[in-house]
Amino acid sequence: MRTQDYKMLIGGEWLSAESGEYFQSINPYNQEEWARVPRADAADVNAAVKAAHEAFTIGPWSKMIPSERGALLRKLGDLIAQNVKELATLETRDNGKLYAEMSAQVGYIPQWYYYFGGLADKIEGMVHPTDKPDMFNYSRHEPYGVVAAITAWNSPLLLAAYKLAPALAAGNTVVLKPSEHASCSTLQFARLFEQAGFPAGVVNVITGYGSEMGDDLTGHPQVSKISFTGSEATGRHINEIAGGDFKSTTLELGGKSPNIVFADANLDNAANGVIAGILAASGQTCVAGSRLLLQDSIYDAFLERVMTIARDAKLGDPMLPDTNIGPVASKDQYDKINRCLEMAMAEGANCILGGPADKNPEAGQGLFIQPTIFTNVSNNMHIAQEEVFGPVLSVIRFKDEKEAIEIANDTRYGLAAGIWSQNMKRCLELPAKIKAGTVWVNTYRVVSYMTPFGGYKVSGTGKENGIEAIKQYLQMKSVWLSTAETSSNPFLIR
Repeated sequence: MRTQDYKMLIGGEWLSAESGEYFQSINPYNQEEWARVPRADAADVNAAVKAAHEAFTIGPWSKMIPSERGALLRKLGDLIAQNVKELATLETRDNGKLYAEMSAQVGYIPQWYYYFGGLADKIEGMVHPTDKPDMFNYSRHEPYGVVAAITAWNSPLLLAAYKLAPALAAGNTVVLKPSEHASCSTLQFARLFEQAGFPAGVVNVITGYGSEMGDDLTGHPQVSKISFTGSEATGRHINEIAGGDFKSTTLELGGKSPNIVFADANLDNAANGVIAGILAASGQTCVAGSRLLLQDSIYDAFLERVMTIARDAKLGDPMLPDTNIGPVASKDQYDKINRCLEMAMAEGANCILGGPADKNPEAGQGLFIQPTIFTNVSNNMHIAQEEVFGPVLSVIRFKDEKEAIEIANDTRYGLAAGIWSQNMKRCLELPAKIKAGTVWVNTYRVVSYMTPFGGYKVSGTGKENGIEAIKQYLQMKSVWLSTAETSSNPFLIR
């Protein structure tokens, strides 16, 4: 395959990095280089932020009424819908996820731009009652300005939609930085902003290594808001930088989500939900149900159901419709997962399926991790406490509801959880006892543009999706207006 050179979008122009440097994009399925991506540095970051700042302050975007912004977002949604196949193929080539999943995901993404496009002109202020005579007080919502939006490699375009759609609907401008492990689909997607008619500089896309230019972006004095999806460690670092000059942040970080199966559950549905929670996307999702909490009385029988499905999972070319599990996205991630597996066995966990480094010849040269299941796991083990981000399931027994809640909450993460039961009282009451931002009951890994999503504890701050999301990109201003004909004593608080 011929190597394709991509360029960055800065101020309406398609540019190489000022240094002329590139980095490779490697297809995780066949380990072939297929694209080169600009390796931005501080100079490129500064150019992109400057373009976004000018678009916000003096460009046509600053003069657009909300309805006009909304119309552009809806047009963008239409263009995405017309380019699903191309964008989904690039995602699969970039990060190894199944084309079947990526095409469905990209096909759903327009809904974010339709929803927030419709919401753009429905943000209302308020007239407030006041105890001051001859005074009128109202509040209004205003955009922050330049937003630095940083996305992870597992679902670049979906995560971009989580950030771009509400940020733009609110009237901000954006510098979007995708992961260095999966940048190409975002660069191709950026062309649609031109086609939709967005003014130059409203959306800028820069690419490069976070370790080399991430601090330049998040610490830039003209960046007022940071929205980040990625690891806990990077989120902590960004939060420290943002705190230096009190930038607003929305952080969607890691998870170690429990999937809790009670004896009274529909066990067939629960088994399918457990598999979907950990093997879908090769486990490369922040909400992966990586801890299976199983009630004692069904432990052996249910585990056999899960193993039967997992054993039959086909590893292979992610572009083929009969492939169940594709490769992990990068060599770094592949090596990290294998280290986690080796550590789990060293700590005494029993590997009953899979294990380090798949040797299946059908998998070719790809970075494949076999579906892996550990039993004899205690919740204080590394494999039960740290995010693996691979198709790796840790199985933990529990006796009763009280113990299930204790185990589920015994982690520093709090992104998501699953509950499987046909006891209606439990289904209604237990979600309130789980410390997680999303709790699924008798289903798993369901998301919507209409529903807020975000974590508790170290899984992040702020919310994405739904009406709550646009509030993350607006700040409130209070306005006092005097109707008095004469002024009072200037030395007194009025």
